[in-house]
Amino acid sequence: MIKRLIPFAKKYKKAFILAFLCVVGETVFELVIPVLMANIIDIGVAQKDQHYIIMQGVLMAVCALIALVLGILYSRYAAVAGQGVGFEIRKTEFEKVQNFSFSNTDHFSTSSLITRLTSDVTIIQNAICNGFRPLVRAPFMFSMALFLSIKMNAKLALIFIVVAPILGIGLFFIVKTVGPLFRFMQSNVDEVNTVVQENLIAIRTVKAYVKSDYENEKFEKINQELRTHSEKAFRYSVLNMPLFQYMMYTTIVCILFFGSQMIFDGEMKVGQLTGFLSYVLQILNALMMISNVFLMLTRSLASCKRIVDVLDEVNNLHDPIDPIIEMNQGEIEFKNVSFKYKESAQENVLSNINLHIEPGSTVGILGGTGSAKTSLVQLIARLYDVSEGEILIDGHNVKDYSLEYLRDQVGMVLQKNTLFSGTVKENLLWGNKEASDEEIKWACKQACVDEFIENFPEGYDTYLEQGGVNVSGGQKQRLCIARALLKHPKILILDDSTSAVDTATEASIKEALASLKGTTNIIIAQRISSLQHANQIIILDNGKIHAIGNHEELLKNDEIYQEIYDSQLKGVDL
Repeated sequence: MIKRLIPFAKKYKKAFILAFLCVVGETVFELVIPVLMANIIDIGVAQKDQHYIIMQGVLMAVCALIALVLGILYSRYAAVAGQGVGFEIRKTEFEKVQNFSFSNTDHFSTSSLITRLTSDVTIIQNAICNGFRPLVRAPFMFSMALFLSIKMNAKLALIFIVVAPILGIGLFFIVKTVGPLFRFMQSNVDEVNTVVQENLIAIRTVKAYVKSDYENEKFEKINQELRTHSEKAFRYSVLNMPLFQYMMYTTIVCILFFGSQMIFDGEMKVGQLTGFLSYVLQILNALMMISNVFLMLTRSLASCKRIVDVLDEVNNLHDPIDPIIEMNQGEIEFKNVSFKYKESAQENVLSNINLHIEPGSTVGILGGTGSAKTSLVQLIARLYDVSEGEILIDGHNVKDYSLEYLRDQVGMVLQKNTLFSGTVKENLLWGNKEASDEEIKWACKQACVDEFIENFPEGYDTYLEQGGVNVSGGQKQRLCIARALLKHPKILILDDSTSAVDTATEASIKEALASLKGTTNIIIAQRISSLQHANQIIILDNGKIHAIGNHEELLKNDEIYQEIYDSQLKGVDL
């Protein structure tokens, strides 16, 4: 799993190498200090050689200073490497998500993607910044200290043969237990983010329905699950410290006991025992660092898997080898099109759709809730791919067009109107970043934005909050229509995009759209008054085309259209 993230570290190879060298150098100088200490006791103190003691003491101070400088340098290079890798992972992951089709994003919840881009990447960064040093230092220190301690007194070093397996078994069970718990923790973080996100987005609805207590209970439940798994995971994790402390003190007691016997028997000097104890502490510290690294890696592996799941998600929409980048008319044809959101689904959302839309015409789509009106138009811009059949634009399959070019030529105002935090002008420039002020004013006039934009104190520089919460629903719809018009698309799709405006404004927008030359207009609406002017009206029923015709033809021949007309336009007696 970690191998999948190695390519992100290649750019920071130099920082990793320098950090590695600093750790090795720091460890070497620290390992020299116990040897110097033993020499001071066994030679300097034993022979009462003050000059020797001072010289060895100065060497110890120099070694400590060099180790300190190398440690500081390591921190710098490790920070560059860790933060750099996190930057690259986050950047690549975000770009991957941007290229997802709607069906890809359906595999992940929004809150889960946010957690994978933030919390999971941060865990990887921390593992590099805080784990690289012990990962390099601990094995090197362990092997060197073990070698020097054996060289100093092989007999006393046999104690490690007993201690090491006990520590290894304890660490194995701790890691095996906490691994799944860390995965549960990250899943719980996803769920907490979901609840928070839903609550903040729908905060007005929550307050309007006085559901704060209900939301608090829901949040408390999922927050308690996160707390339970976190407590359990860290409860097992912290067992690592008392286990190692117990073994460390037991080892020291054993070494002091057997070492003192060797001193009494003349097999060992006091300075050697002091140096040996220093190496013992370094060995045990190295083992403790290794165990901490294992715990850190266990948690980071859970995050690695979640990140790799996003990176390995197969995008089912691809550009052709030789894409078409020309669309002149905007003629649309559906040929035996069927569609379902998941391959495993038993029933199609759309079935056997055959439809021809003339270039430059205005087409209305009418149907009840769940009749797949939105699904139909999303196929035109390849937000999803058809399951069967094909869709042609100007005689070419939509799959033969460059995705970027196709979507640039198809202007969509989706059912859920979305504005971004920033000024009105910045939002409009999403349609065409090169648009002049004259073009912006033209688009706003067509969408009747000019009726209210002049009332804003700062006009086009008025700041919109996230999601456009500081403008009304009708104003939001008109701004989204103006943004789409700035693209000058060959095909313009309005998915119930005038439902929040009054009839007079809707009529003005309709008239403006009708005056657009060379643009094929597709309008989804619930009101017949919004579609009466269309060249043809398509009636969808349960994902199938029920009838096609203009207003007069459908009013005369189609029962569904007649029922809708009677309920909407004839009204009822009051």
